Amino acid sequence: MGFFSKIKEALKKTKANVAQKMRQLFLKNKIGNEFYDELEEILISADVSVRTAEDVVEQVKEEAIGNKVKDEQYVTDLLKDILEDTLNEAELPAFEYPTVIMFVGVNGVGKTTTIGKVANWFVRQKKSVTVAAADTFRAAAGDQLNIWADRAKVRIVKHEEGSDPAAVIYDAVSSAKAKKTDVVLVDTAGRLHVKENLMNELKKMDRVVTREYPEAQFLKFLVLDATTGQNAVNQARVFDEAVELDGIVLTKLDGTAKGGFVFSLCKELQVPVVFAGVGEKIDDLELFDAEEFVEGFV
Repeated sequence: MGFFSKIKEALKKTKANVAQKMRQLFLKNKIGNEFYDELEEILISADVSVRTAEDVVEQVKEEAIGNKVKDEQYVTDLLKDILEDTLNEAELPAFEYPTVIMFVGVNGVGKTTTIGKVANWFVRQKKSVTVAAADTFRAAAGDQLNIWADRAKVRIVKHEEGSDPAAVIYDAVSSAKAKKTDVVLVDTAGRLHVKENLMNELKKMDRVVTREYPEAQFLKFLVLDATTGQNAVNQARVFDEAVELDGIVLTKLDGTAKGGFVFSLCKELQVPVVFAGVGEKIDDLELFDAEEFVEGFV
């Protein structure tokens, strides 16, 4: 099953929600001001932020009025094109090797599982991978990561529970340099995005990588639970301020009926979605594709 069918399947709830409302809108409304107001409401109801929904609908309106078009298919295709452009406003990072990727996020979003899936993805690209168990706070986090490392057949560097996370990263980076490893994936403790001391700990880990491995590409990915909805944008904003995010990994995309916040992430924060998790298995993670996401959304 390709990513297109996987993501389309994952977004089934969202598409049913949006498509049904769109059909009703076209049935009852001629394409005029009231139509555009309701189109904006449909997007907002699918968790697109007010600001992004207003901007998208304004673009649709300008284009449709400019071309004197009142055709349902044309307006739908136009909406899709503008939504795709919105996702592409945030540029995807190109992977360069060696690379270190630090995964951050709040508790319970599936960071450790995601790292296992991302490790597996890089292995499929024929890259050598080491994972660093820098979540030394949560009981058994290292054991959980160990299971995923075994599944993906990659090395793991970990210390005992309660160790300094920065020390784990130091060892992982030193090991990767010595062994000429292509990719280091760093698990970090889940933290509430309002806790300043935890954010400072992330900054410390950030400094260790920058200082010890300046020749490596260093990326920071935020793991977001797609069922969080609009609150995900607030989380991303705070983490972006703390560590300057390079990308987002969406988990549980198949569990939401409102995937619209993704457009707001790309539009308002200029942070791209890099990977999307579309199921439970180790292979259920692929590179994000804007066109295919929009096809699954509208």
